[in-house]
Amino acid sequence: MTDARLRSSRNQCLLGLALCVVFGAIWRLIPHPLLLPVFGLIPFAILFVLTRPFLMVLLFVVFSFFRIHEVFPQLYSLKIPLLLSLASLGALCWHIGISQRYRAYWHRDLTVLTTFAILVLIGVIMAENRGIALTYFKATYWKILIMVFAIAWLSRAAKDFALSSNVIAFSGMVVGLVALHNKANGIGLVEGTRVTIGRAIGSMLGDPNDLALVLMFPTSFAVALLLTKSMPLYSRLIGLLSTPILFSAVLATQSRGGLLGILTVFGLFGYRRMKSKTLFFSLGALAAALLFLAAGISDRASGGAAEEGIDASAMGRLYAWEAATKMAVAHPFTGVGLDNFYANYFFYSPHWDGLNHAVHSTWFGVLAETGFLGLTVFVTMIICLIRTAFVTLGRIETNLTHYDPAVYTTAQAVLAGLLGTVVSGTFLTQGFTWPIYILAALVIAVGNYVKTQASQSSPEPRRQPQPHPQQETASGDSSVAFCEAKCPHAENIHDSSQKTLPD
Repeated sequence: MTDARLRSSRNQCLLGLALCVVFGAIWRLIPHPLLLPVFGLIPFAILFVLTRPFLMVLLFVVFSFFRIHEVFPQLYSLKIPLLLSLASLGALCWHIGISQRYRAYWHRDLTVLTTFAILVLIGVIMAENRGIALTYFKATYWKILIMVFAIAWLSRAAKDFALSSNVIAFSGMVVGLVALHNKANGIGLVEGTRVTIGRAIGSMLGDPNDLALVLMFPTSFAVALLLTKSMPLYSRLIGLLSTPILFSAVLATQSRGGLLGILTVFGLFGYRRMKSKTLFFSLGALAAALLFLAAGISDRASGGAAEEGIDASAMGRLYAWEAATKMAVAHPFTGVGLDNFYANYFFYSPHWDGLNHAVHSTWFGVLAETGFLGLTVFVTMIICLIRTAFVTLGRIETNLTHYDPAVYTTAQAVLAGLLGTVVSGTFLTQGFTWPIYILAALVIAVGNYVKTQASQSSPEPRRQPQPHPQQETASGDSSVAFCEAKCPHAENIHDSSQKTLPD
């Protein structure tokens, strides 16, 4: 206890000294009087960051994935993602490397994920266009990898899972509301009917398919919050409000991948709750047909022109997938490099129409940019994550009363989200974007939490050592001594037993 207090005092002194040096250097360079109140608030800001590390990581993920600063352009100039990234990394390094309040652990799924990340890094070095690959790696991919470990290591309590489910569902609802507003007012529509957000400022959400991906991801959390009866009222209210909003917004994007993903999410929850599987599949087929009509996909400008029975959008995807396969054949072990598919489309596609095209498929995107080896490891990672999610959910459902409802909610959400990602991956490119990796981190975190709780609640019984035959006499003497101490007539019993012994 004394050593811990000394270590804590030493860390506080080092932190105070470091702040004084930094503040002194800044004041030396910029002697402005407005810096004084800023210096006064910085220690409180640092204290807030260090006491809530998971919140910092979660907010960084929300701003980076949901692009909140692009949904509301008024926030763009504040550089909130940059500030949150610094706060997240600082809190992570402090608590794991210095204070050791959190301890890093390893999981077999992290091994597969790390292997894939190493292959991606090798592909960056060997890329056809190394500048493009390095730019994407430095701007986005390394942050995703860091946040995987941050989420997995900092999610240690039920309140962390509750916070993540609520914040993800609420953030998705906000983005969905803006998308529906744009749809109603005809703002940023693509092909005349497909909704986008921030297209005028070059936002990632300016692509309807990327917007569908962003909206599909929180849907599984919203439905899980809504259907888990033991969750608090405010959490179920978030689920109740966000589910129809996200559903309507995905339909407004008219994205095939988004529609398939959201059908998978709803289908999994329905399959697990409906006793009659025949009725489930019948209603599912009917619902899929109705949603396809309601989404108006057949009326899209890119989907209405028939080309030998297949619409133009579908043919474009087939041409892109053909180009991806040729890239992998040319570079089977490294692919053409991270984010290099678009730039290399001209050199590998036999159907050139004057424009480069996106791959619009997770699987073919990974195949093209990491090769056959990378795709094999990526598919292995997805299979391992799904298996972990199923095992974790099974452990929770065998003893529901033992686990917090927030843990059960998150376990359902990440499983549904993973399956939705796998299905929507046919038409959406998400091999190197946030959703899969956030789900992977939460799958690992929930799995580690449930496994730890199970081992603590039911420890294995300790095996009693068996006495050696040569020790029977000694054990017998000790038994007699025990009886003499506890039984008032033990001495008489002992004497009588001695009399029966032969001379």
